[in-house]
Amino acid sequence: WDEFAAPGAPSMDFIFTVCDNAAGEVCPLWPGHPTSAHWGIEDPAAVEGPEFRKRAAFDDALTYMRNRISAFINLPIASIDRLALKAKLQAIGAMDGATSPKPEVA
Repeated sequence: WDEFAAPGAPSMDFIFTVCDNAAGEVCPLWPGHPTSAHWGIEDPAAVEGPEFRKRAAFDDALTYMRNRISAFINLPIASIDRLALKAKLQAIGAMDGATSPKPEVA
C-alpha cells in the first residue's frame, strides 16, 4: 500500500482493509485524507483441507465482499456528513462474515 502514499500518488476517497493483520497496522498518511474502514473477512487462502473446503472459503469471501460493495454503492454519500458516513461504513464492515482484528499475543 506504500505506493498509494508516495508523492504523486492519486488521492483516494475511501480505503477499506479486509485483512485483520492490516487493520492493526499503522497506516500511512494518505493523500486527500480518505475515509477508511475495516471490512474484515476470513482469509480464504489460509483454509486447509480438501479442495472443496478451500473452494467454499473463496466462494464465501466473494459473497461477503460482493454484499459489502453492494451496500457501499447504495449509500447516499452526497447527502450524509462524514461522521455518519464513517458509522455506515463501519456497519457495513460488521455485516455477515465479519471478523475482528486479532489482538497481539506476547
